[in-house]
Amino acid sequence: MLKVTNLKKSFGPFQAVKGVSLTVNKGEVLGFLGPNGAGKTTTMRMITGFLAPTDGTAEICGNDIRENPVAAKQCIGYLPENAPSYYNMTVSKFLDFVARIRGYRGSECRDRVEKAIAQARLESVAGQTIETLSKGYRQRTCFAQAILHDPPVLIMDEPTDGLDPNQKFVVREMIRTMSAEKAIIVSTHILEEVDAVCTRAVIIARGQLVANGTPDDLRTQDPSGRLDEVFRKLTMTEQEQAQP
Repeated sequence: MLKVTNLKKSFGPFQAVKGVSLTVNKGEVLGFLGPNGAGKTTTMRMITGFLAPTDGTAEICGNDIRENPVAAKQCIGYLPENAPSYYNMTVSKFLDFVARIRGYRGSECRDRVEKAIAQARLESVAGQTIETLSKGYRQRTCFAQAILHDPPVLIMDEPTDGLDPNQKFVVREMIRTMSAEKAIIVSTHILEEVDAVCTRAVIIARGQLVANGTPDDLRTQDPSGRLDEVFRKLTMTEQEQAQP
């Protein structure tokens, strides 16, 4: 459902992403792991069409994001980092606005909004303005807009960053609930996310993929069997590892 081929991105002389290739199929939750500054968000923005790649491309449900961007984006649900929204709108008004932008009208529009509210567990705050919500509810509101059109591909950038344990649990449960019917990428630097929701993971460091496999596959790369040790070994330079 999602195929990424040799994506590259340069900002002047700095090459932020250096040829990332990966695939995600229906029923998979791919953890896209890496330290801060590794190129995760830049890659996500290229896949979703928010940022033009220097080279390479992504195909979403057979649609090339560069050659047929509208059709490709129709297949994507995107939860960006920091969950942007219109803070002066209520949750229900914001989702109604998103539904209308996507072309829904009348009863179908209402049904889409109500279903998204239920899936994101927002019933208790549907009438509140977004600016009055906790970070967890704001995250879930943006999650609701990402799934409102029932996209086959869902891309989430740091969906649980900064949330408390209870809020993280709710977001992860939402991801698990819909994972069987979608291809999902969860970009994160939080290693516990892998065990919590991911069926497979890739690790990116300095703009390049350095590992690809199931959580158990990744653990075999270090005698300790600890994912944090594997992550550190793959993402830190020898000089960084030698520092006390």
